Amino acid sequence: MKAKKHLGQHFLIDQQVIGDILQQISQHCPLDEAILEVGPGPGVLTYRLAEKYDQFRAVEFDRDMIAILVQKLSPELLINENFLTVDLSSVFDGKSFSLVGNFPYNISSQIIFKMLDNLDLVPKMVGMFQKEVANRICAEPGSKANGILSLLAQAYYKAEKLFEIGPQAFNPPPKVDSAVIALTRKEDYTLPCDFKIYKKIIKASFQQRRKKLRNTLKPFLHDLDLELLQKRPEQLGVEEFVSIAQIIESQER
Repeated sequence: MKAKKHLGQHFLIDQQVIGDILQQISQHCPLDEAILEVGPGPGVLTYRLAEKYDQFRAVEFDRDMIAILVQKLSPELLINENFLTVDLSSVFDGKSFSLVGNFPYNISSQIIFKMLDNLDLVPKMVGMFQKEVANRICAEPGSKANGILSLLAQAYYKAEKLFEIGPQAFNPPPKVDSAVIALTRKEDYTLPCDFKIYKKIIKASFQQRRKKLRNTLKPFLHDLDLELLQKRPEQLGVEEFVSIAQIIESQER
């Protein structure tokens, strides 16, 4: 089966890497919980996951891949849709589930945003991303990779970069390295500020990431004497942006 470039398909063929991913999924996702795989492709992870987890389903957009998967799996376990349009509350009848997979690179960032839109349903994620995207999700304050993805994801999840994977592990080999990461939802994942304000100031800050925050956030803040505003956005973490959002929220009351 030839990979389809427009769907971001790169088939994982390295058995050691496949085993490592399955091991990480087992460590992060308890067997008695539901699990949803995104982009199973020809099923290198899928068949083993379906054997291990009593509550398993997979979302695959490519009908050619579905035709392969149904040879070994019940059609009831497969959802032939674009993951980004799936109603996640209907997958396991409203129950929460772990999200896993070798994610299609062309929608990987959007998968994170969909997770954030469904926080209550997705307590854990173990997935493969393009290395650059993985670094952005897991970035720490002060890192050049720190930005919108890391600050939105880490507002609610603990992010861990687990291991990297070279192009030779795939067919066809991608032109980039890959990495597997885990996101684990925080025990208290209620953000202590208005999320819309938090998201708005982060986006505004990183539209001009080389400028200090006193310049980019001037339209939002009456008091520009905050020490935090003397920094550039990538220097700040979730807590600092929450503090700024709380001040803006109090000024708007």
